[in-house]
Amino acid sequence: MQILHLVHQYMPEHIGGTELSTRWLTSALSQRGHQVTIFYRRSAQDVGWEHRTENGVHVWAAWAGLLPPVRRFLLTFRDPPMMRVFERVLERINPDLIHIEHLMGLPVTLIRSIQQRGLPYVITLWDFWWVCANAHLLTNYGQQVCDGPRAYLNCARCALARADRTWLWPALPPVAGLLAWRNHLLRQVIKGASGLIAPTEFVRHWYASLLRQYNVPTERLLVIQPGLEFAAVISSQRPRPKRPVRFAYIGGLAWLKGVHILVEAFGGIHGSGELWIAGDESSDPAYANRLRARATPTVRFLGKLTRGEVWETLAQVDVVTVPTLCYETFSFIVSEAFAAGVPVVASRLGPLADRVHDGVDGLLVPPGDTDAWRETLQQLVDAPNLLDRLRANVRPPVTPEEHAGRIESLYAQIVAENTRR
Repeated sequence: MQILHLVHQYMPEHIGGTELSTRWLTSALSQRGHQVTIFYRRSAQDVGWEHRTENGVHVWAAWAGLLPPVRRFLLTFRDPPMMRVFERVLERINPDLIHIEHLMGLPVTLIRSIQQRGLPYVITLWDFWWVCANAHLLTNYGQQVCDGPRAYLNCARCALARADRTWLWPALPPVAGLLAWRNHLLRQVIKGASGLIAPTEFVRHWYASLLRQYNVPTERLLVIQPGLEFAAVISSQRPRPKRPVRFAYIGGLAWLKGVHILVEAFGGIHGSGELWIAGDESSDPAYANRLRARATPTVRFLGKLTRGEVWETLAQVDVVTVPTLCYETFSFIVSEAFAAGVPVVASRLGPLADRVHDGVDGLLVPPGDTDAWRETLQQLVDAPNLLDRLRANVRPPVTPEEHAGRIESLYAQIVAENTRR
């Protein structure tokens, strides 16, 4: 099959879960004999494109100006320069199927072009962007988990808070109208998909209720867990050296990730424990400074890690923590921890309860509850036998090859159905 993957951003400019999963999946599909292409948008001056090949996968990068947040939002509606480049790529590769990884910052008119050619497409629901312009269902004005649009006035309030323009309350109705139109366009994209892929059962359940509102058959929505590329599983039975219990946080340093809850909780720990925090402090310097100001001497800041350094860190720690305050949709750090044989302590929120089995391969804690987090961390410091038992139950995650096998079967089914029409 000739397969085209659309993604909002890609490496080397951006390295995250969606980007890494796209690379792993496309490489695995290429190894299975498929012709695979990636098309993504780059934030850069002027208009242009370039083509390169990575591990047998063709990669097209296109750009048409820089992408500050407001412009990225507006480009959802219209972007003629990007359309011209995309049309050229479509004509060149003539794909059998399109896999949409993400459309943020790309115009929905791309989908019209795909549909005019009679090409089927599938969507991986990496986050909640298809409904929430924030993508994570956490309000900017109250920092609360949101259930979705309410006449889009709450969405407008969120947009004004993000732009630090809360005083522009008369603008709520027109902004709400713009956000409603955005969601109308994205709803048509969802309704036209031949398949929808949820990374976890929580995401499937959340979007299933939405599909019922759209009168879209929920049978199109499948749970296919992403794969993780790792060289080897570090045995979960490896002996734990006699040293302080090492807790690690590896990820983004932002309020919604709840790292401040973790730092505050760790400040009250008694006994022998260390907390290692890895993340890019330049993404939100004020928040990073706040974390450092509250940290005790037993907290180490490792900075931004390379992929190799992530594995080196996981080989040295005893517990990985995920204290998020918003819905994740998968959380690759959980997969990485399990690949390294390390149990996970995570917020009992959204998909994390699908991934971490409380009392088996990790522990679940109420999100944002500093006292509960402190109690749980203290328990692991005081009870090494508990830590050993959790570690013994850790199982390796799905591999890219296993993931590609399920995705390949879905592609074949959809292409066959499209051919019969």
